[in-house]
Amino acid sequence: MQQSENGGEATVDVQFTDLPNALIACKVPEDLFTESSLKAGFEALFHSFDPKVQFQYFKSFRRVRINFSDALAAAEARLRLHKTNFNGKEMRLYFAQMVHIGSPRLEPPKPEKQFLISPPASPPVGWEQSQDATPVINYDLLCAVSKLGPGEKYELHTATPTTPSVVVHVCEDEHGKNSAAEVSDQDDRPHPQRLKIIQTRRPDYTPSVEQ
Repeated sequence: MQQSENGGEATVDVQFTDLPNALIACKVPEDLFTESSLKAGFEALFHSFDPKVQFQYFKSFRRVRINFSDALAAAEARLRLHKTNFNGKEMRLYFAQMVHIGSPRLEPPKPEKQFLISPPASPPVGWEQSQDATPVINYDLLCAVSKLGPGEKYELHTATPTTPSVVVHVCEDEHGKNSAAEVSDQDDRPHPQRLKIIQTRRPDYTPSVEQ
């Protein structure tokens, strides 16, 4: 900030070299890409700030890039036209991301967002790996289920006026209800041999002689 010698009004020197000279209009009306009259009205809004302004239309993204001759005109256009009404919809204008022409490398992401990369370049400051919680084993439930026979059930949770009950049912075998002794006898019996899958035989190969 600079102040005049006679104590008059202070002036501020503002540098616009760090600001981009282009704006991005987002979610513009779809008719803007097809109707010439609507497109002329849209371009006239920005010609008042810079007669040399240029437009790039991206129909697939419903966006328009507006390139100004300097950053000051772009900043003024955004200040005056951002969130204004155009063809019955609110127009959103944002500064285009600056691209450094001539640099063979891309700029790295900001340090506070590097941990979002998979795998992360480095964990954020103060990050510590959490320890896995010890699994909870309900021995009473395991004991009760082990004593159940085919067709029996065990109620895990009693029903309330707002929640249903949770009941475990033991499935029956394919031969119906059998006692534990019958099940143990079946384990001693020889099981039927499984069918062997026979692979398809490969056809005989007859070499052909080319003349």
